[in-house]
Amino acid sequence: MNVPLHLKYTSDHEWVSVNGSTICVGITDYAQDALGDVVFVQLPQLGSRIEANASIGEIESTKSVNDVYAPFEGVVSAVNDLLNDQPELLNTDPYGNGWICEIECTQLSDAALLDAAAYSALIGG
Repeated sequence: MNVPLHLKYTSDHEWVSVNGSTICVGITDYAQDALGDVVFVQLPQLGSRIEANASIGEIESTKSVNDVYAPFEGVVSAVNDLLNDQPELLNTDPYGNGWICEIECTQLSDAALLDAAAYSALIGG
């Protein structure tokens, strides 16, 4: 499994890129592999206020429907509209064009996030 060193991770298999008080969220290579072929992505609403650890969207695959969780509270500042027409980007490019949303965080502490080594250990890598 691909686990980029420059990202942080959640135990729910989201990746997080931190840029100041803004984070970008997506699902990991491990998550997309477990899901199988992604056929639909429900994105969060632009401008919506979200709570930490709350569901911000859903990913539907040929195997199941799974929630995507926000690692921090804040306001959704961008969504990846490409996923509306190309949900398979979560499978083919989970760390690039398959990003899900950006959140402007009100309180940001990456202490709850895993680094690449800890996430690799979590998934047995």
